[in-house]
Parts: sequence; structure tokens; C-alpha cells
Amino acid sequence: MGKIRVETCSIEGLKVITPTVFGDERGYFMETYNYNDFKEAGIDMEFVQDNQSASKKGVLRGLHFQIDYPQDKLVRVIRGEVFDVVVDMRPGSSTYGQWYGVRLSEENKKMFFIPKNFAHGFLVLSDYAEFAYKCTDFYHPNDEGGVIWNDPDLAIEWPIEDGMKLTISDKDTKWPKLSDIKR
Repeated sequence: MGKIRVETCSIEGLKVITPTVFGDERGYFMETYNYNDFKEAGIDMEFVQDNQSASKKGVLRGLHFQIDYPQDKLVRVIRGEVFDVVVDMRPGSSTYGQWYGVRLSEENKKMFFIPKNFAHGFLVLSDYAEFAYKCTDFYHPNDEGGVIWNDPDLAIEWPIEDGMKLTISDKDTKWPKLSDIKR
């Protein structure tokens, strides 16, 4: 292996991946994905779609999931910094309803592997951020689900700075609490 360092998280299945970065006076080079390295690390997936979004500071996206076509995701930040959050929604999981968060940035170059059946979202902490992710299934617009970002039962510790103005889509303000979702 050697090209990536993989950290397990407090919730089984989640992994934070740090690539090896080769840098000199010209800049840097890194592999953002190598099937063989990821397979050796236990992430043996066929990714079928890549997505990218750009957002300004205070944008909060999520918490989203696909209902009948769940996706494994490998997420990273190309520019800026975000606080990336997932909630375990796997039926029968001993950590069902628990959340995990990690800062992803262009500086730390970390990636976050999220297995199927997790709700996912992020908060932009920098003035601007570009977020990229790979998915193991295609997006199905009629298969969207979500959990309200500020569900008091989840008690996610979003790092919202004093005076930070949140920008949340209308759709994301109307998701139910996790306890109101039948799964």
C-alpha cells in the first residue's frame, strides 16, 4: 500500500483516507484514487459517477441519502474547507442514529469514505469551497431522502461560528427528524 493512510472511525465502516503527497518547489502531486490501493485498504468498490459542487461560506447541504438506491461515497475537498457529517441509518446497526464529523480541506487533502445507508451533509467553513465525490450508484432524483440538519436527537456539533449566516436550501429545511423516518 504506502500511497494512502487509512484511519478507522468510531462508527464501523467509515474511513478517513490521507493520500501521500509528493511536493517540491513546483507544487505537489498526489493520487486521489487508485483502485489497487483502496482495495488493499478494504474499499473494493466500483464507482460509477463523479460529482462536484461549489459553495460559499455558511452553506449547509444535507443531510441526504438515497432510499432504494443507496450509494457508497468517497468525498474530498478540492478548494477551501468543510465540516463533513454522516449519520448512521443502517438498519440493525449498533451505532444507528450516531453521527461522525471530519474536517476536509485543500490543506489536509483528506478523503472520507462513507458506506451505503448513511445520511450525508457538510457545512462550508472557508469563504469558498469546491467539494468532489465519487458514488457507487447513479443519482436517482425520485429516490431522495433526508434528515433535518439540526435534529435535536442527533445533536450534531456543527462548528457554526458566531455571526455565521447559514444558507440552507428550502428542501433541506423540510426534512424530518430521524425518529420520524420509517426504515
